Amino acid sequence: MQKPAVNVMVKAARAGGNVLLRNMHRIDTLNVVEKQRMDYASEVDGLAEAEIVKELRRANPEYAVLGEEGGAQKGNRGASRYTWVIDPLDGTSNYLHGIPHWCVSIALLEGGEPIHGVVFDPLRNELFTASRGSGAVLNERRIRIGERNDLEGAMLITGFPPRERARAPAQLECLRALLEQAEDVRRTGSAALDLAWTACGRADAYFEAGLQPWDIAAGVLLVREAGGRVCDYRGANLTRLDVADARGRQVIAGNVKVSDALQKAVVGSGYAASFS
Repeated sequence: MQKPAVNVMVKAARAGGNVLLRNMHRIDTLNVVEKQRMDYASEVDGLAEAEIVKELRRANPEYAVLGEEGGAQKGNRGASRYTWVIDPLDGTSNYLHGIPHWCVSIALLEGGEPIHGVVFDPLRNELFTASRGSGAVLNERRIRIGERNDLEGAMLITGFPPRERARAPAQLECLRALLEQAEDVRRTGSAALDLAWTACGRADAYFEAGLQPWDIAAGVLLVREAGGRVCDYRGANLTRLDVADARGRQVIAGNVKVSDALQKAVVGSGYAASFS
């Protein structure tokens, strides 16, 4: 049985997803802004986030909100130990190009740590949910991280965020080294779905840099509750996920064995050192 907070989050995620579905056939008419170089948002991002926040505020107006579009907002009682972290459209570039791979991501954090998470893929009607200590679920069926023991034959997912292009040579060298062992590397364009897919075993591991809390907060909990491990490129735990970071975060996710091997490969290739 879902926790009450998850029920609220699911309702909000579906409300946001409906906004996205209603507008996906008028992509050519949407107002699009370039937030940073090659980093775009559309009016639909804002509309979906407003609908999500409305549902969440209706249930818990005292909680803080950290949204990709609206930024940090306090609750109606000021500071709160609880924060909703929202990405109303993770995979905006895919959405704007008509590529059917994007989602809504919502997490509830306590003291900077995710305690409930929802990733909703409206096109596939796939709903990933997790609560700390209660496991992870896809459409009401329990999911588990993949069981691969090492990088040999692994299916990996990564990303090439626009804020990280200065480190592209180091990243490409890392990919070259990984492809000596891995079966392949995918780049899907949605960090939240990448983590959700890793949690349910569709990929063996995921790694990416330049990420913000709204990209990963829900997905991090999904991976953990599916039996996996999440760390940064040097193997350290992630810092608080209720605060945006101008530099972005680095994330490695997978089961214990594969994530350890991937983390060592990232260091061994010199890619991790480029963040020093």
